[in-house]
Amino acid sequence: MDRFQESKRLYEHLGVDVDAALRKLSDFPISMHCWQGDDVVGFDGAGALSGGIQTTGDYPGRARTSRELMEDIDAVLALTPGKKRLNLHASYAIFEGDQVDRDQIKPEHFRPWIEFSKDRGLGLDFNPTLFSHPKAAGLTLSHPDPEIRKFWIRHCQACLRISEVFAEELDTYCLMNIWIPDGLKDIPGDRMGPRRRFMDSLDEILSLDYDRNKVLVALESKVFGIGMESYTVGSAEFTMNYALSRGILPLMDNGHYHPTEVVSDKLSSMLLFHPKVALHVTRPVRWDSDHVVLFDDETKEIAKEIVRCDALDRVLLGLDFFDASINRIAAWTIGMRNMQKAMLYALLMPMSRLKEAQDKQDFTTLLMLNEECKTYPFNDIWDHYCEIQQVPVRDEWFAAVQKREAALLKQRGE
Repeated sequence: MDRFQESKRLYEHLGVDVDAALRKLSDFPISMHCWQGDDVVGFDGAGALSGGIQTTGDYPGRARTSRELMEDIDAVLALTPGKKRLNLHASYAIFEGDQVDRDQIKPEHFRPWIEFSKDRGLGLDFNPTLFSHPKAAGLTLSHPDPEIRKFWIRHCQACLRISEVFAEELDTYCLMNIWIPDGLKDIPGDRMGPRRRFMDSLDEILSLDYDRNKVLVALESKVFGIGMESYTVGSAEFTMNYALSRGILPLMDNGHYHPTEVVSDKLSSMLLFHPKVALHVTRPVRWDSDHVVLFDDETKEIAKEIVRCDALDRVLLGLDFFDASINRIAAWTIGMRNMQKAMLYALLMPMSRLKEAQDKQDFTTLLMLNEECKTYPFNDIWDHYCEIQQVPVRDEWFAAVQKREAALLKQRGE
């Protein structure tokens, strides 16, 4: 009996249907963020990063053009199993003629991304880019200057129209996520005023007539950022209340909370009140530092909570990290594979037995099962999944990255 069959038998002894777990995993999409490949630079020439965001490191090989970025994305797609989507920021518009400012972008500026995704069977998700721009110095949708607010309102409404085209042409929903960097470095004199202006701006954006079945608008919170340590306009309380009252999705990024908070504990509460919830999974190290996602306890716990809540069709999950200190394709691949590993690990847990033990207040059995499952042969099931998905098994993918890196650095002149 080969290792997969033996491992499958052990899991089935726990009451786990391994084949069903693999089917569910293959149908669960993970949205791959485009901005890991070029250090969040984008193609609209806005200049250095701003809005409390930093990309650290100067590892050679950064994608400098849309063609190079697409090539790198293709490389990652070939190394990672499972169903995938692609997550774009508006700053990745591709201008073949005259460049326009962000409030004037149109679907035509994303035509190459639509064709790229269509050829690969990917859905597209989208994000207005309210940072790294001359009009994003400190405040955007909450700015006291109505002209600056109107600029960013027009930008977000343009993104809504683009998202609709993504959904129509790719025959799948588009998750359009709004996040603002607005906040203050020191103690504010007025907390409510900026939040009221933000609320009014969001209301005006959503007043646009758009297809809510095709475009799923989400609102993302953050606890603080560099240069806005004392006050963040789009706090968790604001975004959750706004999303619930307006019938849009809340988006939780597990780097956007205090270090002692965990998103895994929040999911069940959010799912009781929202038909769908969006997630950005990252790895914060002391703060929202956007490190590569690991196969660590919190990533596994987020995945387990999605499975426990029977919410694979209600949680829209994407990744959000950017590490320029290591090979960018390897960073992408490690993060994508680790998120998929976490989902498989969760799908192989005997959730019904764990729930039964808890409901019976049999906490001894509950603890025993949780601990014993940690040493079950998950890796053999994962290796089998990679084989049937026709992607490299174990660390075989890394040799492909190393071989590609040598050619890539020569090609890109580094």
